[in-house]
Amino acid sequence: MAQVELKQVRKTYPNGAEAIFGVDMHIDSGELIVFVGPSGCGKSTLLRMVAGLESVTSGEILIGDKVINNVSPSERDVAMVFQNYALYPHMSVRGNMSYGLKNRKMPADEIERRITDAARMLKIDQFLDRQPNQLSGGQRQRVAMGRAIVRNPQVFLFDEPLSNLDAKLRVQMRIEIKKLQRRMNVTSIYVTHDQTEAMTLADRLAVINEGRVEQMGVPMELYANPRTLFVASFIGAPQINLIPVRFDGTSLTNGTLKLAGFSDLPTGVDLMLGIRPDVLSIAPEGQLELNVDLVEQHGGENLIYGALLGTKNAAGDAQEICLKGPQSLLPATDDKLRLAFDPAAAFVFRTDTGERLK
Repeated sequence: MAQVELKQVRKTYPNGAEAIFGVDMHIDSGELIVFVGPSGCGKSTLLRMVAGLESVTSGEILIGDKVINNVSPSERDVAMVFQNYALYPHMSVRGNMSYGLKNRKMPADEIERRITDAARMLKIDQFLDRQPNQLSGGQRQRVAMGRAIVRNPQVFLFDEPLSNLDAKLRVQMRIEIKKLQRRMNVTSIYVTHDQTEAMTLADRLAVINEGRVEQMGVPMELYANPRTLFVASFIGAPQINLIPVRFDGTSLTNGTLKLAGFSDLPTGVDLMLGIRPDVLSIAPEGQLELNVDLVEQHGGENLIYGALLGTKNAAGDAQEICLKGPQSLLPATDDKLRLAFDPAAAFVFRTDTGERLK
């Protein structure tokens, strides 16, 4: 295993389009870093630059103490697990797992030992003589992971490896990947657009937005202390409630809504108040009044959606928000609920820059 470092890494395509803007990042040996962000934000491009599948326009990428910008992918000592498995359809599971090792002229007994160990670890030892088309999606992804494991690389690279699996299998495979990475203690970079996957897998998250790292840190740090409106809105499920407001010197206002408990904010500019759904609670004297539109039952908890009375969003409609409540809280459509929250648990952002103010 080895540390990975990115120093002012940029990617500009021949047509002038810029994909990555000066990324600096240090990944410790044995750490699992997750790149998360919306489609097209540059997270897969950044991963492919580490793999050597995309060239670096400027800056440096190091594995250990070696700059690898001009090192071929096969010589970088990294192993990549792809979204679409990328298995050879005409080869057995054993053949797929052994192919790279045979190309490296590894002794046959060592190849067999590595395949046996990896197959047992991934619970695919009974499938070694099957073809990929005889396997389920989850089994094929295990084979792809096994092919990476047998190489014993310094760095694992995962490019949205679970996106083709159904929801139940994704949860199962997510747990297994985390357990496997801890067991092997291999430096790993994992790309996903699924923030739940990112939160549960990562030692640290890198939230990427339009080719830049918006914020990097342990998952709960980003959840509890987002630096920007983008990070606050991307991290957390259900999504944070965002209410457009202005500060009048004493309160945050929107329509007839006036929220006290805020100070030292700029006046005369558009702001955004962020309140996590689990921060809201039912209270007879609450600052907010919700007209219930929909209740989603999730077993142990309910998500209650509705319009915030007295407010307007950019379209002129009442602002929609969500409340997370216990299973016993099951209001009917058009019920009115008074909601309270602690202002210290809310966030305030500038709408124009996305900067967090409070």
